Amino acid sequence: MAQFTYSTASPAEVSVDVLVLPIFEGPEPGPGIRDIKAVDLLGIFAAAKLKGKKGESLLVPNTGDAYAARSVLLVGMGKRAKATADTVRRAIGRVAPQLVKQATVATTVAQAAGKPEDAVQAAVEGVLLGSYRFDRYKSGKKEDAVPEVPALEAFTVLGPSRWDAKKAKAAMARAEVVADAVAWARDLVNTPALDCTPDFLAKEAQKMAREVGLECRIWGMPELEKGGFGGIIGVGSGSANPPRLIELAYTGAGKAQPYALTGKGISFDSGGLSIKDANQMETMKDDMGGAASIMATMKAIARLKPKINVIAAIPSAENMPSGTAIRPGDVLRHRGGKTSEVLNTDAEGRLVLADALAYLAEQRPKTIVDAATLTGSCVVALGPELYGVFSNDRTVARDVLAAGRTVGEPGWELPLWENYRQDIDSAVADIQNVGKRWGGAITAAWFLAEFVDGTPWVHLDIAGPAFTDKAGDLGPKGGTGIPVRALVQYLLTRATAGKRS
Repeated sequence: MAQFTYSTASPAEVSVDVLVLPIFEGPEPGPGIRDIKAVDLLGIFAAAKLKGKKGESLLVPNTGDAYAARSVLLVGMGKRAKATADTVRRAIGRVAPQLVKQATVATTVAQAAGKPEDAVQAAVEGVLLGSYRFDRYKSGKKEDAVPEVPALEAFTVLGPSRWDAKKAKAAMARAEVVADAVAWARDLVNTPALDCTPDFLAKEAQKMAREVGLECRIWGMPELEKGGFGGIIGVGSGSANPPRLIELAYTGAGKAQPYALTGKGISFDSGGLSIKDANQMETMKDDMGGAASIMATMKAIARLKPKINVIAAIPSAENMPSGTAIRPGDVLRHRGGKTSEVLNTDAEGRLVLADALAYLAEQRPKTIVDAATLTGSCVVALGPELYGVFSNDRTVARDVLAAGRTVGEPGWELPLWENYRQDIDSAVADIQNVGKRWGGAITAAWFLAEFVDGTPWVHLDIAGPAFTDKAGDLGPKGGTGIPVRALVQYLLTRATAGKRS
């Protein structure tokens, strides 16, 4: 693993393989450009017909002794007025596959935008997330592929002398922890369902918990039956791979009221007897993206050690069609006694989450946040980049949304429109698992709301951004790890707020 360091040295004097400097749209010089006085880097950039737009980059080899670096990589940042810490993260992320092939890299990009600590953290996250690759199932590698073990040995963030070096170094350490957690979530999502079963997820959680010092309890079928987890059992009843409930706990604030997390862990979703089309199943190994994000959030929190208590109950099942699978029209009895009529077995995520939410509500947490690849309706509404946010408490919803904006994982609040609640009334049970075609993301959220027992609760429908079918600024095609960074930021902010109060 590369060593990440912070320095106030002049960009012209840093002896590295690549010095990354930012250029704003115009082109206009970003921090560090004017430090290289003997070479007109801005002129070279403009001569290449580049404007400084996001996504542009130009490698300029050092042919003299104007500066110490062997080469300079100029990266476009877009409009100066719109630059944020996430602009820094994405600018580095876009060129990260190039950077990790070099032994030593330094950059002034963190000086381009955002609060110093946020920008430093963003720069380190950018190189780690942008260079992520999942190739464990490949039997061979192309010569031009990013090496499994990157060549990068040292990455230096350059800052001005007025910045607080101690805070900058803490931000870099935090970035490494968060990026590691995101990469782990991505690995879990990218692992084929043949290998990533509910039991596999449970064992991965146990292993992680031992490594970072979390409490961990795994509920198998006997415990689930005894505990009345009818939703988890029902969804998993059609599979040869039995369901699990993964319970994790972090104690950093004594006996303080905990924050609670859960995530949808459908290790593969065929739709059950309401079976999906074949092409819809091609990426359904990603239907445990919510569970992976919650497990990874707990991993990061355990390593960052904030003064806060966090509990998680993560349901996992495989939704398969068979002679033992639940049928449309069946009624399930959930944890706590509420019943749901199953009209569509492909609306299974809410059935397992209902049990987890009811169980967490029994623990009387301050808030509950769930993350789930729940509905295609949310993707239709918000597209592939935004997750939908539903809540019974607008203050908590705003806190989660603010955390997402801070770290570049944005969501958008959608309404729990009361008139739509009646669409999931059942004639034979307390509630039914689907309503009308329109407003499907809202009725799905209403279903979940029935099980939180009045606890302040936020539901993140991450069906759009949890998995991408094309490479982006911060990684390749596949699992994204969203919303790990947003949830970690939310919890760290809550811990700080609690300390102030």
